[in-house]
Amino acid sequence: MLVSILLATAAFGQQDRSSELASLLAAAQEAQAGNNYTAAAADYRQAVKLNPDIAEIWANLGLMEHETGDYGGAIRSFGEANRLKPSLYVPNLFLGIDYLRTGKGKVALPFLLKAEKMNAADPLPALTLGRAYSSLGEFRPAVDELQRTIHLDAKQSSAWFSLGIAYLRQVEEDSRAMTGDYAASSYAKALFAESLVKQSRYKEADGVYASVLDAKDQPPCVQAEAGLLHVMQGDAQRAASAFKMEEQTHPECTLAILGEARLRIDAGSNEDALRLLQEAWTRDRRYFSSNISVLVEGMSSETRRSFLEFLNRQRDSGKVESGLCDTLTAAVQGSPTLVDEAAGIPDESQSSSPESARAEYLSGHYGACAGHLRGRLPVGDAGLLQMLAACAFFSNDYELSSDAGRALLATGSHAQAAGLYWSIKANERLALSTLSRFQQLEPNSARSHILLGDIYRQRGQFDDAQQEYTKALEVSPNDPAALLGLASAYFDGAKIDQSIQTAQKALAVDPADPETNLLMGEAFMTQHKFADAEPFLLKSLHAKAQMLPHVHALLGEAYAADGRTQEAISQIRMGLESDQDGSLHYQLARLYGKTGNKIAEAQAIDQMKLLQQRRRDGAVIALKDSHPFSLDDAP
Repeated sequence: MLVSILLATAAFGQQDRSSELASLLAAAQEAQAGNNYTAAAADYRQAVKLNPDIAEIWANLGLMEHETGDYGGAIRSFGEANRLKPSLYVPNLFLGIDYLRTGKGKVALPFLLKAEKMNAADPLPALTLGRAYSSLGEFRPAVDELQRTIHLDAKQSSAWFSLGIAYLRQVEEDSRAMTGDYAASSYAKALFAESLVKQSRYKEADGVYASVLDAKDQPPCVQAEAGLLHVMQGDAQRAASAFKMEEQTHPECTLAILGEARLRIDAGSNEDALRLLQEAWTRDRRYFSSNISVLVEGMSSETRRSFLEFLNRQRDSGKVESGLCDTLTAAVQGSPTLVDEAAGIPDESQSSSPESARAEYLSGHYGACAGHLRGRLPVGDAGLLQMLAACAFFSNDYELSSDAGRALLATGSHAQAAGLYWSIKANERLALSTLSRFQQLEPNSARSHILLGDIYRQRGQFDDAQQEYTKALEVSPNDPAALLGLASAYFDGAKIDQSIQTAQKALAVDPADPETNLLMGEAFMTQHKFADAEPFLLKSLHAKAQMLPHVHALLGEAYAADGRTQEAISQIRMGLESDQDGSLHYQLARLYGKTGNKIAEAQAIDQMKLLQQRRRDGAVIALKDSHPFSLDDAP
């Protein structure tokens, strides 16, 4: 954004210098109009030397320095303008922008808050505030500001992008808390089981679900989720047993009804299936529309065709509501379904109380349940908050579900694992919907292709990820994020040589990038080129804090291979936090054995066995860092 500030001729200073000053300002404005910001900055610098007391000239100089990438100079110039005239909007706004660009988000905040108050109609202060809060790990205020930006300008693609990344960062933070403090909880295991199902690792997921179902406290509808897993495994008998048990113990779980309907369709009992589907539709249309995809997932093409023909006959007979038929037809055909956002919300005239909400929940009316408590979050009541989080999530009100999850965390009760569970699930959905909106606004941008590449890579679809990163590089050659993404996708897909070649290109752009250095080091480690890996691993010690244990573990392995036993022990000890399967403790035990420290060796072996048992129990969430997107793309 470029703002022109008009100067009053009366402010030109003394008459004997006004002509020279006017000439400089005219030249600066001409250069500025021609996008020659370097020349314009030079003219404005001469102007402030002639008259250093005019805030507007300092502000224009700051703008030109900002445009040329001289953010340090811009900060000095805007600071001088702000000192001379604190009421000017532009210096406050761009002090915030440039402090954020230079990594000083906390310093940026007061200037941006002041700018936002000065001009509430401009989306740029809110956008930059959102990025500043995100850089500080304060995701709730970041989301508020970015939502405000979108309200002011719904076509602001950068705001949608930054909002989606803020949601993902919140998911990362919550996932680390879950794996760190509540890894043995049923909520952590349920999330892990879901991730395994998404990766089609059904046998592993089956074992984890069994562990969840043994727990006294568990997320809603887990038995039905296990039943759907049995459907995917082709075990109709176990699936039927799971759905029946869910309906007996938790009749509010509509997912069990959808699962039962799927079994009827697979068995050719379409009329029985339709009766069940009508019941689920009547309960909550928003839930039905959002979850109906489970009805057809993994269904054979022949079964789909048969059920679609049955639906067409029912439509022609007029015996089935058209909305239900349309929704089912779209699901069977693999088309997106429209959700009736008004369905299930209680009128303002209806009573709004915890008792009413609970009654609606137990009837499977999730939208009505959430509607009764919308606007009056029951802070402090863990039981009611858990119910609200579930109702809001099941009725697509993910913001309310996230808020309820955060409120659960504040209770300090045993329900904190549940709070993290709902926060993770809700913010993940919010991120996906928000980033989908960004992709609609920028369908062919490099950022959009990088985003798709990251999503594919997280899902284990490495060939698809490589294609998207390649498309990003076609749009923006040598883009560091695209190069790192492509190198990572090659590495994940076991294409180590291509990974190294691509990472080298990324390092040519930014030799000090810690994450690219880590990838290079890890790639060389897989080839047992330990000496080659070491310098890259040392540079990667500047990576994110949560990645450092892995770096130390790799350095320890490299030192061990080089015979540097004591250094290896020191590094592996610093990396033990990343040990999820006991392998690091096993390496440590062997190193202690070499030094003759039998006590430490035995302790390491015991810890290895404990971690192996935990892994067998499935008490670990598969968490990967999201791609290091830059939120700092403000103008």
